[in-house]
Amino acid sequence: MMKKRGILAAVLAAFFLLGSGVPAQAMDRHSKCERRIRQAEVNLEKAIRKHGERSRQAEHRRRELYEARERCRHYYRDHDRR
Repeated sequence: MMKKRGILAAVLAAFFLLGSGVPAQAMDRHSKCERRIRQAEVNLEKAIRKHGERSRQAEHRRRELYEARERCRHYYRDHDRR
């Protein structure tokens, strides 16, 4: 009986230790996505202030912001199917 409890405890410990790494990685990826989007928003705001709303630089930063959002959206769409 004690041996079964020891094995069960070891299996549960391994599950919790190994299983908890996956959500942490997902949260890290989510944080990176959010950080990229925030940085792209900041870059857009700076370009607008410096060069104007419809400047070539602002349009470039808008495209970068759009691409950052799309990358995150595609990543989550592809990985939420599991």
